[in-house]
Amino acid sequence: MDYQHTNTPSNGNGGMRRDLLALRTTIHRQLLNTMDMNEARQLKVDELHAECSRRADALIREQRVPLTGPEKQQLVRDVMDEIFGLGPIEEFLREPDISDILVNGPDQIFIERKGRLQKVDASFRDNQHLMQVINRIAADVGRRIDESSPMLDARLHDGSRVNAVIPPLAIDGPAMSIRRFGTVQIDKDELVDLGTLTDEMCQFLAACVKARLNILISGGTGAGKTTLLNLMSKWIPDEERLVTIEDAAELQMPRDHVVRLETRPPNIEGQGQITQRDLLRNALRMRPDRIIIGEVRSAEALDMLQAMNTGHEGSMTTVHANNARDATRRVENMVSMAGLNYPVRAIREQMASALDIVIHADRLTGGHRKLITISEITGMEVDQICIQDLFVFKQTGLSEDGYAQGHFEACGVRPQILDRIHAEGIDLSPDLFKRRRLEPKHATA
Repeated sequence: MDYQHTNTPSNGNGGMRRDLLALRTTIHRQLLNTMDMNEARQLKVDELHAECSRRADALIREQRVPLTGPEKQQLVRDVMDEIFGLGPIEEFLREPDISDILVNGPDQIFIERKGRLQKVDASFRDNQHLMQVINRIAADVGRRIDESSPMLDARLHDGSRVNAVIPPLAIDGPAMSIRRFGTVQIDKDELVDLGTLTDEMCQFLAACVKARLNILISGGTGAGKTTLLNLMSKWIPDEERLVTIEDAAELQMPRDHVVRLETRPPNIEGQGQITQRDLLRNALRMRPDRIIIGEVRSAEALDMLQAMNTGHEGSMTTVHANNARDATRRVENMVSMAGLNYPVRAIREQMASALDIVIHADRLTGGHRKLITISEITGMEVDQICIQDLFVFKQTGLSEDGYAQGHFEACGVRPQILDRIHAEGIDLSPDLFKRRRLEPKHATA
């Protein structure tokens, strides 16, 4: 538990005072030795936290080590983080502006704050200490990580996604990454204010969701696909029944009529695995109005397209891709993984019939997230899927502090789906799509 913090007193070498390191380890060990764990499990979380804090404070006084008020408070907080949280990285989980926590080993911890990566002065005691935290995360979600299963996909209580890899796959020791999903969701107004999209784009996407169009969101890692999916789910009418399917539950949908499903890895005997394809097939028997898949990665893409074509309009999913056209190619490749030997043209025809809108998000230079394109799939021409851009972001350069600069544009194309949107009783003006530069303003969708 002897790790370092940027806000803890340090010696001339820049590290924490050795007496505080030793004291922290001693207090933690004594606190665990003096607690009756059976009795502790019967207490409420707040009561247990208060009791542990009181005992830690008493043990600090017994040690008779001279501490300032801030040192004492920090020491108690560190001990509490070790018992109830994730040790040295718990303090970063309390900071809402940190989006990623990357642990490359016990003494290499990086965070991403406002799109910029930086190394922090915090560390685990050793590889064993880091493994204790990883095992705690795995146990909380009913999973395991060991030499026979050295990779872990899990989630924290706030919905943040955790991935861990341990030896023998991780050559230099355990490594862990945490993708933060805050307890407070970002709404459309905040995304417009941040410049992720514009008011016009927001209005159009809201109309697409309400009109039950099938939507594919593409983008790279950290591009904001899940954030956008969470936002768009808010526009789904409350009376509709949703079923969500994910490898590690990340979607946060504050609504009553939603069933959340999560895959299960194989057990130690290699049995009992439940894949996204298994869950999707089962979801079709659960009478869903819409199915939302966190991300398609394999043969479940075929079942997803079939569901979209057979009464589950308005379904949404995400895929890793570099642009909208690459996204359709990836889905095509994943459908071929189902092993049914469909002709390429048949696969593309099914995609063109099932998918209506493709949204591509990207993380630009400097870390800002943007919706790069909102495109419509209009059908087939010869053997190719036809895609036309409706809204685009054009990057024009970099600012002095290294952030990408540019502007959004409407492409001047009247979407074919506009008639379908109007048929659903949604008032969306054709003027929204006139070719022009879109100026930033507050969202009204």
